[in-house]
Amino acid sequence: MVEHLQSAQKDEHTGSCLCGKVSFKAYGDLRDVIACHCRQCRKQTGLYYAATDVKTADLEIKGEENISWYAASDTAKRGFCTTCGSALFWKHNELDRISILAGSFDEPIGLKMAVHIFCADKGDYYDLTDDLPKFDQGDG
Repeated sequence: MVEHLQSAQKDEHTGSCLCGKVSFKAYGDLRDVIACHCRQCRKQTGLYYAATDVKTADLEIKGEENISWYAASDTAKRGFCTTCGSALFWKHNELDRISILAGSFDEPIGLKMAVHIFCADKGDYYDLTDDLPKFDQGDG
């Protein structure tokens, strides 16, 4: 996780999966969006993971029975809707924060893209042409 990014928003933000069987409210500060280009994120989403995060205690989920958690590694798991397949969450096993895919929020969320990580793994079918910081692995 990128801890040095400023929190961009406070208050309450809502969102859901595509079919609506999973919905959520995130309270408090949301981190600006990180784009992760690692192979796992690309395999799950088809492009890259663009996610914010919030303290785990500040996330209220409805329809949790419709979430499947996939242990993608020894250190983290990914949560997605079992009905529509929407990728929703990424959770490190030892941290008290949870990443939420930015596209699952109801708009506007008022966030901006802040950084690209795992750029060394990015697909060869797209380019990163913005002026944001880019790291070959994590956040440097």
